Amino acid sequence: MAADRMPSDNGLRHQPVYEPIVPLATECFIWRTDDYPLSWSVWNAHPECEIHLIKSAGGTCHIGDFIGGFDPGDLFIVGRGLPHNWVTPLKPRDRIENRDVIVQFDEDRILAAANLMPELTDLRSFFLRARRGIAFNGEARTQGAEIMEAMGKADGIERLSLFLTLLAILSKSAETALLSSEGFSLHTNPSTNQTVREVLAWISANYQNDIRIEQPAALIGMTGTSFSRFFKRNTGTTFSNYLIELRMGKASELLLRSDLPITTIAAEAGYDNLSNFNLSFKKSRGMTPTGFRKSRGL
Repeated sequence: MAADRMPSDNGLRHQPVYEPIVPLATECFIWRTDDYPLSWSVWNAHPECEIHLIKSAGGTCHIGDFIGGFDPGDLFIVGRGLPHNWVTPLKPRDRIENRDVIVQFDEDRILAAANLMPELTDLRSFFLRARRGIAFNGEARTQGAEIMEAMGKADGIERLSLFLTLLAILSKSAETALLSSEGFSLHTNPSTNQTVREVLAWISANYQNDIRIEQPAALIGMTGTSFSRFFKRNTGTTFSNYLIELRMGKASELLLRSDLPITTIAAEAGYDNLSNFNLSFKKSRGMTPTGFRKSRGL
């Protein structure tokens, strides 16, 4: 997973959608698979922790003030109240079945059980770290993904046992990366939220074109300089970085899910210069587009 954490600031950030999460009366957590996109495939947050496995497709993830690429098999935990979204650029009406496997749970409910099972107390520090978002690598990533898949075939005590095993593996792993910066905090403003939504929707619809910062700035009545500050303040990243990562997400998706030549993929991702595309891709993903495709066995 390529990553570029942007330092947080004290400015306003766009308001996430708050997703209601209600487990069944017979379970203490939620397990589900999601197609993409769904109505809640937006910048969202909730009081519950979320363990998120990308089963298929690539794209760009936004967790707090972090922005970076994701690939199939990537595994994350997002703690209480931390805004997040995983974006796979698609054509209108396209859909990816079962892109995500998700586990959501209330950390307070788990820690309250420590009154009866003291071993659970060890999870407290893990849940606190998760409030910055964590990406897992190595064995934790591999084993965690296998357990999350297995949970879908289990129920009752067996599913609970797998859930606790998953928490044990992830909480003890040293093969992790903290994502959002330590000082990140969310300040909401409904008016700003709506403006940012309009801008992001416009960028998503036009990222394949030769975009200049003055275009989205004009959309909301700002100069390019004012818009640049506004965008950074409310998304945690710069306009140029956001655009590049969105394009790299599209390129990664096409490299993973098609046999199109690299020149065609570059054009689909908004690049008319193959050399610039290769440089941008290597900087974002740590390897060339050809190397990326080969590393995935394609």
